[in-house]
Amino acid sequence: MIRFETIADLVQLATEEASPISEIVLRSEAESSRQSRFAVMATMGENWRVMKESIERGVENRERSLSGLTGGDAEKLFARRNKGYLGAAALAAAAYAVGVSEVNAAMGRIVACPTAGSCGIVPAALYTAMKQGKSEEAIIQSLFTAAGIGMVIEANASIAGATGGCQAECGSAAGMAAAALTELGGGDPEMVSHAAALAIKNLLGLVCDPVAGLVEVPCVKRNGFAAVYAMLAADMALAGVRSVIPADEVIEAMERIGRALPRTLKETAEGGLAMTTTAQKITQKLYG
Repeated sequence: MIRFETIADLVQLATEEASPISEIVLRSEAESSRQSRFAVMATMGENWRVMKESIERGVENRERSLSGLTGGDAEKLFARRNKGYLGAAALAAAAYAVGVSEVNAAMGRIVACPTAGSCGIVPAALYTAMKQGKSEEAIIQSLFTAAGIGMVIEANASIAGATGGCQAECGSAAGMAAAALTELGGGDPEMVSHAAALAIKNLLGLVCDPVAGLVEVPCVKRNGFAAVYAMLAADMALAGVRSVIPADEVIEAMERIGRALPRTLKETAEGGLAMTTTAQKITQKLYG
């Protein structure tokens, strides 16, 4: 039985077997679910199909959410992808992530990866990789690496904003995306570990302060920023940049920070941006 509880476990197992982390996670899922490798891959393939559909809808979407707070920004950003400071790939990735989040806010179909509030980050990063020539088979395989990182975070910290703040949602998703991109880019298991650590570290302490209690402001645009962070973390790791603090210790720090955050900054809409004058006017308008 394949078992792992930490990122270090995943790295060790993959290194010992001279296989990518994705293969370890895939085999573990097949064993625990008592399904064939083919069935597990097919399920992940379906997840990828839904991710792509949400991106494609998102960058063309002009529909506003029921609250009217979000919608249409992904289309604007995508139209500027060849004119911006960051370059086409990063701007497109940000647009993809914002688009998926806008689809979610408009009650469309998305894949929570790991949560609905952070649903745009992993799809956006991997869709960008596809546009750069990575095969869909390789991308589906890399989703198991992302899943493995998410499983470790959930087991040792949290992926819920109500427990750990937005660092637990967008931070976890950024780490998952960075890990998948690094494996896709030919990185070894150690590099994958460093990519996850670098991405998560950059978002430690991020609070969850949704305006009017809705997963829209600032959540939608945060997805765009985090997708770009994930890409940079992957490029850093692939260049040989290492995280001084190991990934598992970064996750431990995330858990401690999450516990230290006050209740008002953990999805209650009672602190942070949610308590600004403008946010309070929006809340009053929506709820009376």
